[in-house]
Amino acid sequence: MNMNLTLKIWRQKNAQDKGKMVDYKVTDISEHMSFLEMLDVLNEQLVSNNEEPVAFDHDCREGICGMCSLFINGEAHGPDRLITTCQLHMRKFKDGDTIYIEPWRAKAFPVIKDLIVDRMAFERIQQAGGFISVNTSGNTTDANAILIPKKDADLSMDAASCIGCGACVATCKNSSAMLFVAAKVSQFALLPQGKVEAADRVMNMVRQMDLEGFGNCTNTAACEVECPKGISLENIARMNREYLCASIAG
Repeated sequence: MNMNLTLKIWRQKNAQDKGKMVDYKVTDISEHMSFLEMLDVLNEQLVSNNEEPVAFDHDCREGICGMCSLFINGEAHGPDRLITTCQLHMRKFKDGDTIYIEPWRAKAFPVIKDLIVDRMAFERIQQAGGFISVNTSGNTTDANAILIPKKDADLSMDAASCIGCGACVATCKNSSAMLFVAAKVSQFALLPQGKVEAADRVMNMVRQMDLEGFGNCTNTAACEVECPKGISLENIARMNREYLCASIAG
């Protein structure tokens, strides 16, 4: 089935521009198209009319990179669960629908242009402690030399599946980055390789999170619901424990 749709899209020339919602019509949209393919059709239409195409972020279009982050009808990544925007298909909408498309809304994610926001705040949090120091002198230890319980390995991999898209921030009423930071802390806190720098890591990452202007967590749990990778709130509890232990240790 093909659809005719009305799109209400946030247009903003640059970070200084006030920005506004602009209406567009698209016709003959296949239900089998992805959401980004639908936007491609719109942009081809705009370019053919000598109009400025809508700027939006995308890369892999396979649900891996997290760049395709859009707020669609008031939901991060749109009306589906455990998917990114590029994995959203038009069959989730009906002929004649009006679709609202906006960028992430957070002080720490300033709009660059249209639907693209600056998420370098996440990168700076990662740089503050989201790593381990590894001996690369040539006397490296084989990975299998350190035995790790399967439960811990599985939980660490679950945390590591966070793609840093920012849906948790965009969804949270406080624009909190706790789920993202907790996932990056938990990824290492569960493994012996991450315990050497554990105290410095959690203190530095939380400090940087606060410096970036993200809000506080009030346990609403919207972040977990909208996360395309289903990152659990248990990671926030783990990060809080890590932070408390590090604070007591001084």
